[in-house]
Amino acid sequence: MKITRKIIQIDDELCDGCGQCAPNCAEGALQIIDGKAKIVAENLCDGLGACLGECPNGALKIIEREADDFDEHAVENHLAQKDAIHKKEEMPIACGCPSHQIQTFIPTPSVHKGINHETATRVSALSHWPIQIRLIPADAKFLKNAQLLVIADCVAVSYPNLHEELLAGKAIMMGCPKFDDADAYIQKFKEVFAKAGIQSITIAYMEVPCCSGLPWIVKKALEAGRFDIPVTEVIISAQGKIISK
Repeated sequence: MKITRKIIQIDDELCDGCGQCAPNCAEGALQIIDGKAKIVAENLCDGLGACLGECPNGALKIIEREADDFDEHAVENHLAQKDAIHKKEEMPIACGCPSHQIQTFIPTPSVHKGINHETATRVSALSHWPIQIRLIPADAKFLKNAQLLVIADCVAVSYPNLHEELLAGKAIMMGCPKFDDADAYIQKFKEVFAKAGIQSITIAYMEVPCCSGLPWIVKKALEAGRFDIPVTEVIISAQGKIISK
């Protein structure tokens, strides 16, 4: 039933799809769709505005208009469905997909900072598999007491010196802060920080606004668990250069 009530309004021109608002909507009413924050369903938004302060561009505001009445039962069903999807995504694939098989690589003795000095060629500094945030178990052995590198997907393509300057000697977790599930990422990092004894965190992300959600996600996880781990942020330009560290 439609009634006149308070509800969130999103300015598409101001919204850059960073996703920082979504985790603060306890009802799960906000979602990034086609690069913009959207209300999934009017009856999921309570109109209280818990998400307002998280938008760096001021794209959200509370207005009063005719909308579907807030429905607590619909919220419960919606959150239950989201939780079921998250659990399904974390389940090992029955076919034994290699992406879920944990592997640790031992670099050759001549490799230092991603360079094989015997042949003067670049080599991979990757020390483990998998590397996607959502696929890595919080208790993976390669995370134990690790120097952790968290990167946005695009960094791997844009930054030519990734292996020798950022990855060497670190465990890596990578994902997209714009298109992936920020809530799930926060929970995953919180579990990692609680179990792995991470020594330091380097966050590498692109200069574009949507990428700023990555350090925000990591910091939210640190705050949630009150973890005291040193953090370094590295911002990469679209042309593949470090512009801030």
